[in-house]
Amino acid sequence: MAEPDAVPGLAPPLRVEPVTTATWRAYRDVRLAALLDSPRAFWTTWAEAAERSDEDWQALVADGPSVWLAWDGERPVGTVGLWHDEDQPDDEAYVVGMWVVSDARGSGAADALVEAALAGAVADGRRRVTLDVARENSRALRFYLRHGFALTGETGTMPWDPTCDEVRMARRVR
Repeated sequence: MAEPDAVPGLAPPLRVEPVTTATWRAYRDVRLAALLDSPRAFWTTWAEAAERSDEDWQALVADGPSVWLAWDGERPVGTVGLWHDEDQPDDEAYVVGMWVVSDARGSGAADALVEAALAGAVADGRRRVTLDVARENSRALRFYLRHGFALTGETGTMPWDPTCDEVRMARRVR
């Protein structure tokens, strides 16, 4: 039987789910695609990530930050993570690793991923989330502004690319 919101001939509605040990391969594939597509958006390079073993990817999923995948039917189309660094206040977390495959941009996948990360922050007891975005990425800046993030005035550069200026954005989640 078809899902109530399903339209015959079209993929099931978009869904966002946490990455688990059962979906680590899908996460690995999406993450590697993201690093190839948008290398200046991430603190890890494709070469570094591609060197990881299957065991490393599984451990990352099991022990690392909270990570979600957006699915369009059976195809993973995006990812986002939520990370708390030991240098951060206890009530704060970073939104990290946000990316959506190009043919799914504008589909609502990015909106759903950010909402999942924000809900995850609330569930973890966080009051504020922050993120860093390349100053040159005006589309991402506009996207985060629409989701209630504001520029903090803090700036920095990518650790592996000092020519990539970043700006910090933040928002309260409760």
